[in-house]
Amino acid sequence: MAVTIKDVAKLAGVSPSTVSRVCNDNPAISRETRERVQKAMTQLGYELPAANDAQTSTSMKMVGIILPPSPQDAYDNTFYLKAIRGISRLCNQQQVASNVITGKDYEEILQSVQALHRSGMADGFIMLYSKKDDIVVDYLCEHGLLYVIVGKANELANQTICIDNDNLLAGREATDYLYDLGHRRIGYLGGRSDFLYASDRKSGYQLSLLQHELPVRAEYCFELESIHSDTLDTLQELLAREDRPTAFVVSDDMLALALERVCLQMQLSIPDDISIISFNNSLYAQLSSPQLTSVDINPFQLGHEAAAQIINHAEYPNLMATKIVVPHRIIERDSCKKIES
Repeated sequence: MAVTIKDVAKLAGVSPSTVSRVCNDNPAISRETRERVQKAMTQLGYELPAANDAQTSTSMKMVGIILPPSPQDAYDNTFYLKAIRGISRLCNQQQVASNVITGKDYEEILQSVQALHRSGMADGFIMLYSKKDDIVVDYLCEHGLLYVIVGKANELANQTICIDNDNLLAGREATDYLYDLGHRRIGYLGGRSDFLYASDRKSGYQLSLLQHELPVRAEYCFELESIHSDTLDTLQELLAREDRPTAFVVSDDMLALALERVCLQMQLSIPDDISIISFNNSLYAQLSSPQLTSVDINPFQLGHEAAAQIINHAEYPNLMATKIVVPHRIIERDSCKKIES
């Protein structure tokens, strides 16, 4: 009798889905678990190539990867590049083609999605953003098309496949990190709140302040359309005040660079005058001076899980909508400093 995934799972002491993820080289699997599963495969004589051949047979031929409009710095943000790499890696393994979709605005993106739908080329879509009042999501829902959101669903949450971080928790933990360093005047700089990840990170920041019995000061909070926003002038006015924040939670590394530039123009030192913790742990965080303390949200794994789910739901359309939360972690560098309360 041929050895099955269940046999391997039983010997390794893991679930069959974990064995499947090891076979697909899923980055979410720890090295210890991977080695235990591989040892069980060897011991049982499990034929990995045959298993892969079976798993690559899928009815899905192409997936569309939808980015936000290009004027919103989508091409410059390494989050999207890492997520696309995670999607492409699994799609290549499963012999599924991928096609990146973006445009100058949401109308242009919608037109591209409509064209792919009418042509019958794309079997499903992965959205690398999540926002309120999205005409693209409305179209996908109206036509019953398969899609996965990397982020949180704004509507029809119980019917939408989502791969996300716990951005509320991450925002709270980033603020807690600054509080533990002695900061009590903590500001927030983020993207527009109609993007749900930014809204959740801001809510997490506010929750941390309330839990530590600190005031939530509206003048300490800024939302930017882009790194070129006129709001930076207002930020400069705040930093000129004697009661300016001693630290900032910033929802994206690129925005943190904009804040660093304003501080440099005002001859404020980071981290001596202003501490900064940001999000994404991108190349920008590592190349900035000083290097940014940043929350790593694992965009590669977000993309990889999104691809796995859309292929799985294409094969088994009666599955309930899956919700997967990818963990985050704080990468400590040089942009934060402990101060005396």
